[in-house]
Amino acid sequence: MQNTDFKPKAFLFDLNGTMINDMKYHADAWHSIITEKLGLNISYADVKKEMYGKNEELLVRLFGENHFTPTEVENISIEKERRYQKTYLPTLALMNGLHQFLAKAKDTGIKMAIGSAAIPFNIDFVLDGLQIRPFFDTIVSAHDVKLSKPDPETFINAAIALGIKPEECIVFEDVPKGVESASRAGMKCFVLTTTHNREEFDNFDNILGYIADYKDPILTHLF
Repeated sequence: MQNTDFKPKAFLFDLNGTMINDMKYHADAWHSIITEKLGLNISYADVKKEMYGKNEELLVRLFGENHFTPTEVENISIEKERRYQKTYLPTLALMNGLHQFLAKAKDTGIKMAIGSAAIPFNIDFVLDGLQIRPFFDTIVSAHDVKLSKPDPETFINAAIALGIKPEECIVFEDVPKGVESASRAGMKCFVLTTTHNREEFDNFDNILGYIADYKDPILTHLF
């Protein structure tokens, strides 16, 4: 059941699938890189299942430890992101209602952060491409943590940087491992239903509600 009683002091946003609806473009880029460039015979559906955490973690899950040198991992990662950005750029846009939601939060004095497993190259692509960087007080990227989601480090680091207690934060996420990360950080969460079905979140007790976008009336109760 959706909860409208909690009044937060900070909003922490995942990026891909949460602020922008771009996961298909990531899956397309990863599948083409992995099958065409790296020669692994894997289905599109199985690639999508591995799309969480850092790029290097995905490569380890698919190819094993030490299959690529650190330089090779970096080059593969950058090439994948360039393919993603090239195809997604023509339709780059915030989720419906998000710009107004960010502006209202800023006016209300709610602090905001991005906590993402994306590399800075992709985060900058979104923030600068959509000119929304001034809304955010801090950014935690893949380069800022040792362990990515579902480890809580991403969201804990964001809360520390904002100077807000974890229990006073609300996380916006779209995947179960992100919700798990928020739960382990001691944070409540709203789930964007962009990439996963509600049934996939049944095991979590930190979810305040499910929203299709940021125009959902339930969000008005947060201010």
